[in-house]
Amino acid sequence: MTLALALILFAYLIGSVSAAIIVCRLSGLPDPRTEGSGNPGATNVLRIGGKRAAALTLGGDFLKGVLPVMVAQWAGVDGVWLALIALAAFLGHLYPLFFRFQGGKGVATALGVMLALSWKLALTAVLTWLIVARLSGISSLSAMVAALLAPLYAWQLGLEPPLLLMLSLLSLLLLWRHRSNIRKIVTGEESKIGDRK
Repeated sequence: MTLALALILFAYLIGSVSAAIIVCRLSGLPDPRTEGSGNPGATNVLRIGGKRAAALTLGGDFLKGVLPVMVAQWAGVDGVWLALIALAAFLGHLYPLFFRFQGGKGVATALGVMLALSWKLALTAVLTWLIVARLSGISSLSAMVAALLAPLYAWQLGLEPPLLLMLSLLSLLLLWRHRSNIRKIVTGEESKIGDRK
């Protein structure tokens, strides 16, 4: 239990490292929390800083989901404890200790968690995102659809109940963080992929 609790703390602290804010500071770009959509994530960094900065942000946020879960698996942690470690990494991204609890919406970090749990799960989520993005051109909508379907994919792949519950909670949190995007989608004001505003 002591090891699992330490890994939960480790996961939250790793999740609290905001790739978007760090990349923007090192690149001499505006704080993503005060520019564009105000979200410290890869899509907003793409708008204000271009593809290179966005790719670095995406990679950093993705690794925050992968590393804690893989370390826990290497240490032999599974079941409820593994689910809590994955959730802690995601919550760290949403509410980062190091950046006044102003985090991103969790898409890349959630995908990192999925990959660490099952490459098939991650692949189906990415394919879902790509299909919806192709049809709609809206990143947020693509992410929300992929998140909503992820627990179903995980169930079909036979993941354990604690992991299914954790993924369901991740999906709900991701939808909650996208509530402003939902309003904009309904009113037709949501930005398309690659737009600069």
